[in-house]
Amino acid sequence: MIERYTRKEMGNIWSLENKFQTYLDVELAVCEAYSRLGKISDDVLSDIKSKAQFSIERIDEIEAEVKHDFIAFLTNVSEYVGDNSRFIHLGLTSSDVIDTALALQIKQASSIIEADIKSVIELLEKKALEYKDTICIGRSHGIHAEPMTYGLKMCNWLEIMRRNLSRFILAKEEILVGQISGPIGTYSNISPEIEKITCDILGLNPAKVSTQIIQRDLHANYLQTIALIATTIEQFAIELRHLQRSEVLEVEEGFSEGQKGSSAMPHKKNPISAENLTGLARVVRSNAMVALENVSLWHERDISHSSAERIIFPDSTILVDYMLNRFKNLVENLVVHADRMLNNTTLYGGCVFSQKVLLALVDKGLLREDAYKIVQRNALDAWGKQDGNFKKNLIEDKEVKKYLSEEEINGLFDVKDYLKNIDTIYQRLGLI
Repeated sequence: MIERYTRKEMGNIWSLENKFQTYLDVELAVCEAYSRLGKISDDVLSDIKSKAQFSIERIDEIEAEVKHDFIAFLTNVSEYVGDNSRFIHLGLTSSDVIDTALALQIKQASSIIEADIKSVIELLEKKALEYKDTICIGRSHGIHAEPMTYGLKMCNWLEIMRRNLSRFILAKEEILVGQISGPIGTYSNISPEIEKITCDILGLNPAKVSTQIIQRDLHANYLQTIALIATTIEQFAIELRHLQRSEVLEVEEGFSEGQKGSSAMPHKKNPISAENLTGLARVVRSNAMVALENVSLWHERDISHSSAERIIFPDSTILVDYMLNRFKNLVENLVVHADRMLNNTTLYGGCVFSQKVLLALVDKGLLREDAYKIVQRNALDAWGKQDGNFKKNLIEDKEVKKYLSEEEINGLFDVKDYLKNIDTIYQRLGLI
């Protein structure tokens, strides 16, 4: 089956035009299945296919009277097809078509999202290699920890996005099922063979069992996977927001000529894309919660899920498509201040090298607790002072002098020693 919207805007997939077109695709596939089993003649099938169409305006007119959008759709199609319309919707219930058509829309949307994720992965691979040796400070609790590289940040994001891709493919494959099983899912007026042939035509798998609907745990899992993609984008965005703070300023979002950051303060350059992504992630997560609420329906079906799904599926897939592309643009145009990154590793005379000094003192024979007290005393004295200098404190400390020479202390402040195993990580990721 030809995918109409694989290369078009995500919004087209959730248009009324495409919704009713997927309804029609399902109905025609069922007619094709009947024909293959000899229940409909080739001439009748050809006539149905040549005439079957719909008008959104006419569907709206009919729905205003019958108060049932799917019956309005069928009535309108019958108006175009004429006598042979009696072969359309044979043995089906509306949810057979609606749920199977939704799977087709999800299939179309998924092809775009999957391509988006792969594009982001490709960019992160490039950036991880570009900044492999760009030294920066690692932080825990927002406080300087030990040196690392900016490329290693990209490696973490890369591996997360690779997992996102794997999870998404699994969720997509699980949800791409159709049902043509009639009321309550018992095949009372239709053969399971019709379902099998129909799903094969549509590129779907038949649901192994259904009620009058496809069970909504599948849809909840899909939207939770979508929500996790959005949440990890938020994770990356928050990191970039912190790195752009004035007192940090290790990266900046691209700022185009003529762009303005504040109506009141001309100096402002704000991380607006990252903030935008943070906010949108909240919406996608809330939609996933609605999908979880949709799992529990009355008996074999009700339609309490239906109204919500008309919102959460278009919104979530459109938003994640947008978020992935906006994040990609953000990373592509990010200004990286490598000199600022390196300078931040040396603040307060290199307090972040404290563990190296601690281990060196232990190696000289001190108990770890005693060594810790000596190093902490010198580090905290330097920490936060305008002219604080950890290395200078160590060199001048009488107790430290008993165990370490000035030359040995200087050797402990070699940032490259922290990076000696970075290549191993890159090899694990298949980057080198």
